[in-house]
Amino acid sequence: MKKLENEREDLEMDLFSERERAVQPGQSWCDGALTLLLPQTNNLEKAIAAAHTYLQKNPKDVAMQKKMSYYKTIPDIENYLIDMESQPHEGLFLKAVKAYNNGDFRSSISDMEQALPEYYRVHHECLGNCEASHEVTEFKDFYPAVADHYVEVLKCKVDCDQNLTPNVGGFFVEKFVATMYHYLQFAYYKLNDIKNAVSCVASYMLFDPNDEIMQQNLVYYRFYRDKWGLVEADFVPREEAQFYYNQTLLQRHLLDFADNYLQPDDEMEISDEVFSESAEEITDEEFEGDGDFEEAILSDWWQEPRQKGDVEESPPEREE
Repeated sequence: MKKLENEREDLEMDLFSERERAVQPGQSWCDGALTLLLPQTNNLEKAIAAAHTYLQKNPKDVAMQKKMSYYKTIPDIENYLIDMESQPHEGLFLKAVKAYNNGDFRSSISDMEQALPEYYRVHHECLGNCEASHEVTEFKDFYPAVADHYVEVLKCKVDCDQNLTPNVGGFFVEKFVATMYHYLQFAYYKLNDIKNAVSCVASYMLFDPNDEIMQQNLVYYRFYRDKWGLVEADFVPREEAQFYYNQTLLQRHLLDFADNYLQPDDEMEISDEVFSESAEEITDEEFEGDGDFEEAILSDWWQEPRQKGDVEESPPEREE
């Protein structure tokens, strides 16, 4: 037991010395918490939970994997492997997938239909949090400052989708929203609920219209539409899926526009090379003769001040 305590103290000092683990914008809070928590609190259980939470969003972090390997030598560590940032839709999604794999399609549909609105709710909250105040790092004119702020908000909103994607077995679920509709369409089909299956197919196609398997499923449903009593109105995406798709697509288009056209105006910036020229390099020769601007103009009208009683100079006589 004494040996285990000594190993833990060595690990704590190692973590404390890694200043790069300080919290950075866009990282999970426990990325920096690991640096500060362990040396100051002596709470190994929370440290393990924090490390596990961090690895859910950063599964390829080699250094953290190494430290987690050490933690796994501790007895009963399974009790401390808690994702402290887990969202309700993640647990519901995992339950739905397990039920699907076990052939329990009714339970799978029930859990997946709960996961979808939970995801949309959390996504809406994420968008709202992006509207919060941002730190001003540069002082610009009003309109450029407003544009920069709006671009930062857009970047935050576009990242919400990725930040809310669950990690399953060390891998992120690609096209998470589309994947949920994929599971639903097949589960509904297995329960012979074709109308719901078709609407899930149409919803999936919003996010991945080139999916060949889903295209074949859509052709299959259309071929037997009369058998199942389907009408054209059944082949439309769900309302919430259409809204989410339109919203995220607009945000990505606006961000692309900003990246392409709202670039910093550098016309008034002066190169460092100009300031590198010393005063000794500038000679009087550069100013000899008539200047390019004011000198030639001033020489046309400049004259000595006249005194009272001076007579106006007569113009030169014309040669015959």
